[in-house]
Amino acid sequence: MKCTSFVLAALMSLCATQVFAQSFKVGTIEVDQPWMRATPKGAESTAGYFRITNSGTMADKLIGGTSALASGVQFHEMTMTNGVMKMRPLPDGLEIKPGESVELKPSSFHAMFVGLKQPLKQGDHVKGTLMFEKAGALEVEYTVEGIGAQQPKSTGMGHMQMSPGMKMH
Repeated sequence: MKCTSFVLAALMSLCATQVFAQSFKVGTIEVDQPWMRATPKGAESTAGYFRITNSGTMADKLIGGTSALASGVQFHEMTMTNGVMKMRPLPDGLEIKPGESVELKPSSFHAMFVGLKQPLKQGDHVKGTLMFEKAGALEVEYTVEGIGAQQPKSTGMGHMQMSPGMKMH
């Protein structure tokens, strides 16, 4: 019975990794768990988020992006100054230093998808391309989370449900 439980746990862990942990790589650049927010009908833009890791020995820059979903993809930084939220574009791109990670997340750096061609609903998947100065083009797929989501769903097994009668020992 212990062997069966071990195999089941290993299989569930593998499935959770396959389903929830999306990772895309080009050269020394890795993009983890791209996600974006769902939109209400009529919205013209939404924000996208992900973590970029540079495992190389030279800095690289995120310099652009595209998606068939939107007429354009821009990169911005959002900051709070004296209680006032400010958003500014990053016309020179976003540097990822060697051996470091940069996280695009709410109230910080983010990708802005402008000129949306259709509303997005939770559970949708959106393909896009990120362009890096040195590593080049990277095809990614964003998972659409809820309208007010502050982070993607868990990358662990917290959202997996066991079928009735299944037991873990």
